[in-house]
Amino acid sequence: MEKRSLAESEWDYVIQSRSSLFDLRLKEVWHYRDLLVLFVRRDFVTVYKQTILGPLWFFIQPILTTITFTIIFGNVAQLSTDGAPKVVFYMAGITLWNYFSTCLTSVSSVFNANAGIFGKVYFPRLIMPLTIVISNLMKFGVQFAMFLLFVFYFYFQGQIQPNLWVLLTPVVIVLMAVISMGIGLILSSMTTKYKDLNQLISFGIQLFMYATPVIYPSSSIPSGYEWVVNLNPLVGLFEYIRYAYLGVGEFSIFSLVYPSVFALMILGIGVVVFNKTQRTFMDTV
Repeated sequence: MEKRSLAESEWDYVIQSRSSLFDLRLKEVWHYRDLLVLFVRRDFVTVYKQTILGPLWFFIQPILTTITFTIIFGNVAQLSTDGAPKVVFYMAGITLWNYFSTCLTSVSSVFNANAGIFGKVYFPRLIMPLTIVISNLMKFGVQFAMFLLFVFYFYFQGQIQPNLWVLLTPVVIVLMAVISMGIGLILSSMTTKYKDLNQLISFGIQLFMYATPVIYPSSSIPSGYEWVVNLNPLVGLFEYIRYAYLGVGEFSIFSLVYPSVFALMILGIGVVVFNKTQRTFMDTV
């Protein structure tokens, strides 16, 4: 939008098509920051408004999943946890994976889910993916706080040894948000034309979890397959969290370099595809 004087036109703002596919128009997004806050509040309230337990689901879901993983993968399948207590090991992976998968799934359907409002009123379309990432970040914060309670418990039991790498936790969270948003923007553009992809995405994310060290440590991967698994940018991030908070596994600062480069590249590609699709998606959605 360009602001013009009333002497030149009767309009305060003029909406024009984008001049560059790389243009994020962050200044315009900031101008609509109040709308962003309203959407985040809407998502937070409406999800649990008509539920009996309400926000308690923030805690119930990861706890039940952790118990299930501990029984099936820890006790029955006897998968390695690198010596860390099974409960806190699986809770670390589940907390991270829930945030990534929820953001990716929601952003990938942003055009179809918001076609009604997109067709009636103008606002920066990038507001909606940002709303999804931020609202899920609030949910992640609650679950991560619960994870920290388990960390404190096992630390005072002398079973885990956190270290100073925990200070880089915000960097890891931002990288996960950027990667999920970048991939989600690309998929959202594809699902406007091919609705079958919605089913494929849900199925693919479930399979992708097994290619990510959520239920197993990287040390249990056979040596001949390590290079394939390490192509997954989430591997270094999951290993970082367990190394920093549980003191298990191996990690170096270079393990964050690949996810960082991947995050920037996938976000750039996602923005280009998103900007190109938003011009014409109402004709195909």
